[in-house]
Amino acid sequence: MKKVADSLEDAKKRDPVDLSIVIPLLDEEENIEPLVEVLEKALEKYGRSYEVIFVDDGSTDGTFKKLKAANEKNPNIKILKFRKNFGQSASMKAGFDFAKGNVVISMDGDLQNDPEDIPKLVDMLETRDCDVVCGWRADRKDPLSKTITSKFANLIRRSITSEFIHDSGCTLRAYRNECVKDLELYGETHRYIPAMLLWKGYLICETKVQHHQRAHGITKYNWKRVVKGFLDLIVISFWQKYSVRPIHVFGGAGLISCFAGALIGGWLGIQRLFFGMGLSDRPLFLLVILMMMVGVQLIVSGILADIMLKVYYGEDGRKNYLVERLID
Repeated sequence: MKKVADSLEDAKKRDPVDLSIVIPLLDEEENIEPLVEVLEKALEKYGRSYEVIFVDDGSTDGTFKKLKAANEKNPNIKILKFRKNFGQSASMKAGFDFAKGNVVISMDGDLQNDPEDIPKLVDMLETRDCDVVCGWRADRKDPLSKTITSKFANLIRRSITSEFIHDSGCTLRAYRNECVKDLELYGETHRYIPAMLLWKGYLICETKVQHHQRAHGITKYNWKRVVKGFLDLIVISFWQKYSVRPIHVFGGAGLISCFAGALIGGWLGIQRLFFGMGLSDRPLFLLVILMMMVGVQLIVSGILADIMLKVYYGEDGRKNYLVERLID
């Protein structure tokens, strides 16, 4: 097996293909052979050049062995093997970095997404002039508990991000290649890819797709991923809204705290000077001191965050903008 550096370097030299299918996997040994079979059937019928990139996210069963056997039969199948489990977001990011297709498709490896939907996603991407087409599992085949949790999570997501798609948990999506190269994925943020791309100015569409019951293996979805996903949503929402000037949110909150503290302190001062009221036994006086201190700390935090942001964008030539096209 090639070293990682060599594999990534080879990826840059590979000729582009029409489609790159990125599939993260964790302990899906029983699903590999049927998945490869339905994928090959659907893609060969579609008639476009393709590559299938399986990302083995630290599987402990025979997943990697089955993937190697599939690679020996079909050179269009590529494998990225992680040394340990890094999570689905990291797996998708690795697959996106490796992908050379003009269109990149992401999907799950548990056979619940149907490869027969890939042509519909790609055709919609090209005919509707979208940048991303998201699958919508309108008729889900998951247990009721998982479906209810997902709907509740979607409701919270839409209220925070103002992103309109129905099903952020559906991994089956089609992207133009340039969209995924600019993504930073970590934790459980793969669920919020449409929101992140929408904030960057890309056009998002959605279409209904098929959904099947899980035939083999067990789901990796649990309450811990829900909690982690919600915390990641708060972080990326803040980053997208205030990453350019964090002083605006920290400094604004600090000024409000200082101003409120000054008003209350002024009122207490008038009571002390003109009405002889003591301050030592007034809890409100302690609140004034606290509000002034917190306000100053927030303003200083905003200044420091701005300085760190300048370092971040100055590193490796990062930009705080994306150019759609250049007409010279």
